Amino acid sequence: MAITKEKKKELINQYQNHKKDTGSSQVQIPILSEKINNLTNHLTTNPKDYQSQRGLLMLVSKRRRHLNYLQKIDIESYRRIVDHLTIRN
Repeated sequence: MAITKEKKKELINQYQNHKKDTGSSQVQIPILSEKINNLTNHLTTNPKDYQSQRGLLMLVSKRRRHLNYLQKIDIESYRRIVDHLTIRN
């Protein structure tokens, strides 16, 4: 269910603003999206896993908060990430 270190490094390199950027919203949103996709796939095969279902809801709300923040701060970056990750508004 967890993402691998290689996949996380790949996402960080793809979305970072500068060389040492690992914690900005532009980086955290794709990482959270990858975790959400993995949990969604897990829940399709294990529909009664309620702890994972709660974790999924927590991740979705955390990603939503990051998206709201990014929308307030930098609308162009928000639009680019939403289009690239195909996240509904």
